[in-house]
Amino acid sequence: MRRLTAALSALYAGLIYLFIFLPVVVLVLFSFQDGTLPVPPLNGLTLRWYEAVLSDGKLMAALGNSLLVAVLSSALACLLGFLAAYAFARYRLPASALLRGLLVAPMTVSTLIIGLGLLSVLNVTGLRLSLVTVGIGHVVINLPLCFAVIYASMGGHQVNIERAARDLGAKDWQVMALVTAPMLMPSILAAFFLSVTFSWDEFIVAFLLSRFDVTLPVEIWSMLRSGLDPKTNAVGSLVFLVSVAFLLVMELAVFRKSGRSS
Repeated sequence: MRRLTAALSALYAGLIYLFIFLPVVVLVLFSFQDGTLPVPPLNGLTLRWYEAVLSDGKLMAALGNSLLVAVLSSALACLLGFLAAYAFARYRLPASALLRGLLVAPMTVSTLIIGLGLLSVLNVTGLRLSLVTVGIGHVVINLPLCFAVIYASMGGHQVNIERAARDLGAKDWQVMALVTAPMLMPSILAAFFLSVTFSWDEFIVAFLLSRFDVTLPVEIWSMLRSGLDPKTNAVGSLVFLVSVAFLLVMELAVFRKSGRSS
């Protein structure tokens, strides 16, 4: 009976992983297709589609735009999330529970609704659509995540250390920047890398709030309008590779560091 249970559990786990990773495997496999369509049968292996992607000026520009928007918007979202978490954890604010709920509420709202709302606000203010507006949109959708991750790690054991720093003459901003922030660095880095990952391949807000300078997901969507070819598979494989790289960096920089500190 135990062997049967173990076999069924292994089969169940295998089916789950197959369901998750089979589309990625197919995407990467047919990015090497030596033909004009990324469909079976596999006619041979070639790197010419990756060469075509890397030599495409529009795709490389969109790739740089995506990295720029992801890094800067995530950094700003982490900064604002840390300041908000510090205020709610260390000060008594009126209606703090309501304010926290409002701050994390965008996590439950569709990005389409957020994007349309931001587009309406930008039209009223007269701000032209650009990478700046895309970055603003990504800050809006990533700020609740950063706040939730950082606020959850702010415990009462840190208060004594902060109080000791104040007793030694540190000012409030010094305590926050030189004492609290380093103690929360694993959570801050986790929030940052998660935000970068979400912003890196976010499409809806980037599509609604951009015009001429676009991010990589918007450029890929433009390519798909003309039909499938192995070049789109190559682009998708590179996007997947960058996302995995971000997750590996987060694993090495955050979770192992927090494991050693514990």
